[in-house]
Amino acid sequence: MKKQPNDLKPFITLILSAKIPKLSLTIGLIASLITTLAGLVVPILTKNLVDGFSLSTLSIPLIIAIGVAFIIQAIISGLALYLLTVVGQKIVARLRERMWLKLVRLPVNYYDQTSSGETVSRVVNDTSIVRELISQHFPQFITGIISIIGAIVILFIMDWKMTLLMLIAVPLTLLVMFPLGRQMAKISRGLQDETAVFTGNIQQTLGEIRLMKASTAEETEEKRGLSGINKLLTFGLKEARIFALIAPIMQLVIMLVIVLIIGYGGMRVASGAMSTGSLIAFLLYLFQIIMPITSFAMFFTQLQKAKGATERIIDILELQLEEGQDGLSLDIANKSIHVSNVSFAYSEEEPVLGQISFTAQSGEMIAFAGPSGGGKTTLFGLLERFYEPTAGEILIGDTPIRQLSVKAWRNQIGYVSQDSAMMAGTIRENLCYGLENENDIDDERLWEVAKMAYADQFIKTFPHGLDTEVGERGVKLSGGQRQRIAIARAFLRNPKILMMDEATASLDSQSESVVQQALSRLMEGRTTFVIAHRLSTIVDANKIIFIENGQVTGSGTHQELIATHPLYRQFAEQQLT
Repeated sequence: MKKQPNDLKPFITLILSAKIPKLSLTIGLIASLITTLAGLVVPILTKNLVDGFSLSTLSIPLIIAIGVAFIIQAIISGLALYLLTVVGQKIVARLRERMWLKLVRLPVNYYDQTSSGETVSRVVNDTSIVRELISQHFPQFITGIISIIGAIVILFIMDWKMTLLMLIAVPLTLLVMFPLGRQMAKISRGLQDETAVFTGNIQQTLGEIRLMKASTAEETEEKRGLSGINKLLTFGLKEARIFALIAPIMQLVIMLVIVLIIGYGGMRVASGAMSTGSLIAFLLYLFQIIMPITSFAMFFTQLQKAKGATERIIDILELQLEEGQDGLSLDIANKSIHVSNVSFAYSEEEPVLGQISFTAQSGEMIAFAGPSGGGKTTLFGLLERFYEPTAGEILIGDTPIRQLSVKAWRNQIGYVSQDSAMMAGTIRENLCYGLENENDIDDERLWEVAKMAYADQFIKTFPHGLDTEVGERGVKLSGGQRQRIAIARAFLRNPKILMMDEATASLDSQSESVVQQALSRLMEGRTTFVIAHRLSTIVDANKIIFIENGQVTGSGTHQELIATHPLYRQFAEQQLT
């Protein structure tokens, strides 16, 4: 069901679901009430002081009472503000926790369709909007409501005629504010959407800074960045125009009310119907009403922004988790893998694989070859359970892999890719990345796997050894160095299944030779799946599966395919002769 633009229910439901710290909220609201009551006492004491003012009758206890009221108000006000801010911060922290726990367990296809920058904007910017509302504007709104109610009650008791005169301004103000508020809601939603897009573009450009510079695309990115900035500026100026209307209208109404009260009150003081102290007290109470009202405009503006942010937060929280969060924990050692009539499509218009079948016995090396775009990498994605087949199934032994938990399945797979993905951090952190017992792994074991991957020699040349920072995505290391660390990581995981996607495709001949030796050592005794355009790396495979346009068109050893598969034979003649 589509959310109505003025429906606050989703926002309230989301906040309540974040487990509001009730004790802090209760104490904060009580402290706000006490603060407001202390503030409401001050004008009464001031009235008594003014009406009875003379040097001879100056009341020391009254002056002390006023001072104490101010001090109490200041102390408890600070406590109330702190506690209500704590409530806001904790609610938003819990929302961010829920979003983060959801995001790290969403399926890969969500990230195929959604820009990472947009997702980052939801976690950071949208939750910040909710935080500002709860931490800053909500406490002011609550204390303002209490202050207004208390002041109006006292004013009615003091002089109901002047109070009614003052309240004439309320419907006039609301008449102007409501249309402006609705306009502000539209602008705020547009601003949030454009901010998410802009954040995504910036993150993508800076993340691929080398590609941008190598392509001399600075001017292109300048134009795109400036276009985004100008769109944000347009929304900002629209927002500024609304504020430019709200502020003067509020000032006009306030000044009008003050002039009316002073004029009418002055006439009543002159006629003796009202004391000077009562008029001063009335004006002080008037300011206790006016000050909160001026902040209400900001509160309702922020509320509109928070409602828009809430919709986007809820959209993420309502997404389905990746399948297989729960399932069997099965040791897959010495088990064969059966791919049975597997088909896959990203959408109905994009069929990628059709009726793929093969069997990999334990310890075998299975290679996938064929033209680019045939579906080899997608098949790897299915084996790793990044995607689920649209038809058919994959079994380990007699058990469909979908019955295993993704954690139990992936923990037994080692993956070495062409680009050797790395996290910003140290070599040590990258070797141990994702391992539950990473704190228990000693340096001796790390050096052992580094040696097995032929990575120990270059790591020793770094002044900080295993604690060398690799930079974002490992940019401080060469391609060959990154590959060898990826292989060492696989050794450390001791996987039952090894998957290699063009693992040596981007390396120079010297690095390729070293990496190939490391890979050969890693493959020993493990079921291995290999994608390779270089047939020289797979001629010894137990089985080569040739895939064209999502279909298996040939299967067998290198020699068998040379004899039976024309396109494979053509590939072999081009590369191996």
